[in-house]
Amino acid sequence: MTMLPLSRRSFLTGLTAGLAGLATGPARAQLFGATQPFPQYFSSFAVDVSVLKAKGLGPFADLLAAATLDQLRASFGDRFDPRGPRLVVRLTGLFQTPFTSGGGHWRHGGGGSSGGSDSLDGEALAVGARGEILARHPQLAVLDVNRTPTTPDEPGRAVEIASHYVRWLRRQLIS
Repeated sequence: MTMLPLSRRSFLTGLTAGLAGLATGPARAQLFGATQPFPQYFSSFAVDVSVLKAKGLGPFADLLAAATLDQLRASFGDRFDPRGPRLVVRLTGLFQTPFTSGGGHWRHGGGGSSGGSDSLDGEALAVGARGEILARHPQLAVLDVNRTPTTPDEPGRAVEIASHYVRWLRRQLIS
């Protein structure tokens, strides 16, 4: 039996068709780089700070989780539907600047930031009833700090950046 050589185009067309037949739903979207729209309604809300706890933030991570959950309920309360997926916010990084006022930031005409900025990194996940991730949205939120060096208030700033993160998430996800 002799095999005829396949052209490159025939080979790639067959390979693509074969892979498309194997992949369905979210797997197909990931395989071909397509993204599914993020759901607009959610059955419940949760916050995962396990990465922050693994980094040694302990009770501070719990403070962030509580502030984030409170803001999720406030910001997405009008988006409740018991048939929807669960909205889980996974927080993975927190940076709080030591420069809470003045100090090294360029100011033009008296405007601009009076201090450094805090940031919170993570992602929003739409999680289905069987625990499958239906959609994800990575996000980094940055917020200017307006505190004096003598009263840096790290816990208060953490609550502010968590609230800012969720409000920004609402703007990004809800069309």
